[in-house]
Amino acid sequence: MHYDSAQQMFFLLAYGFLAWVVEVIYYAIRNKRFINRGILSLPIDFELGVVFSNISVVLPTLGRNYAAMYLLTFANLIIVRAVLGFFGSLLTKNAKWMEAAPSGTWRGLALNAVSAGVILIIYLLLQPLMIVLATVIPDIVLVIVRIVAWVLILIDFITLLIAAHKGRENYEESMERGKTDELSVTISRMVWKRLEKAYPGIRDEQKRGEIVFAKGMSLDKIIWVFLISALLGDIIETFYCRIVGGTWMSRSSVVFGPFSFVWGIGAVVLTVSLMRLKDKNDRWVLLAGALLGGAFEYMCSVFTEIVFGKVFWDYSYMPLNIGGRTNVLFMFFWGILGLVWVKIAYPPLDRFIEKFPPIAAKVFTWLIIVLMGFNALFTAAVMLRYNERKENPQPANVLERFIDETYGDDFVEQRWQNMVDS
Repeated sequence: MHYDSAQQMFFLLAYGFLAWVVEVIYYAIRNKRFINRGILSLPIDFELGVVFSNISVVLPTLGRNYAAMYLLTFANLIIVRAVLGFFGSLLTKNAKWMEAAPSGTWRGLALNAVSAGVILIIYLLLQPLMIVLATVIPDIVLVIVRIVAWVLILIDFITLLIAAHKGRENYEESMERGKTDELSVTISRMVWKRLEKAYPGIRDEQKRGEIVFAKGMSLDKIIWVFLISALLGDIIETFYCRIVGGTWMSRSSVVFGPFSFVWGIGAVVLTVSLMRLKDKNDRWVLLAGALLGGAFEYMCSVFTEIVFGKVFWDYSYMPLNIGGRTNVLFMFFWGILGLVWVKIAYPPLDRFIEKFPPIAAKVFTWLIIVLMGFNALFTAAVMLRYNERKENPQPANVLERFIDETYGDDFVEQRWQNMVDS
């Protein structure tokens, strides 16, 4: 079953609010006081809201395969916690946010495993009710709720950015100078007071010293990991198709350039999720990589089918496949890739990126963000027009006319040769 964006937002808010209530009650009983542990000030557990919203799209494609449902929920939870933990750490310049992400310890894995089971049970029990509510609530109400929610989340996020930019040390200096009437100081005081109450001991640990580009696990480094991996992934897959299938085939995800977004995003997911396991036994890295890679490939397949109405790969002919979207053999390959990435490939790539000239690399990073963003949006426009052209061959505007003339059916079918209708 496919849901529109307003219904998806309803799931995120409803489940996020319920999770927030449960978490507040838990910490109130344990610590004898009210604590909001969310990165946002709103009464929403954004992390679990995103998890529930994601699985509401993916799990219906699995039928009654509860084992696959659990594994996909578990992998989804790990990925979301790792990604949000990473960005939370960037905002607050403190690794304490990463505690919410999988730590690679037995205790961390066990807690995530139990949490995934609880999430799946709650989903199976409540999703029918959520579907009914999302159906009976008037569409206009859902649209209004979605707009208001995104506005509030954006405002909440901006206040966090202001507090993070002001920094804990600058905030304390302003307080010492008596400049407590500044808006930025007021916002910083409110945000940091809440964060320190939820995470005792959190501090701005930014240090002055030698300027190193993309030091540590930074956003700049993630952007370059994505770009390099997307390029190398496209090249590797192109030669793989040539060797195995005997034909040259474009494996790019986008209109411009040899870039495979699946490989690029996959590398980012493996980096953020698995680098905490770099000192662990190889078999745990292999297992985690297989699980995360299989879940990632499955979710990418669902996403492209829902958004573009196309299937870009189908493993139905292979044994031990999961809905034709992934299979045990390729999950094993993902595990090998994760192990090689964590133990062999990423460390030298990490050092290589940090050697870039800081100023020039920063400029190129923003160019990459702009160009790749445009590339992705234009590719989506080409794909959507390709689907629409069958029923409405006449272009409705200048952009559609340009796409029809320059990136017509022949181009699309040659660019993505494995693509079939869903």
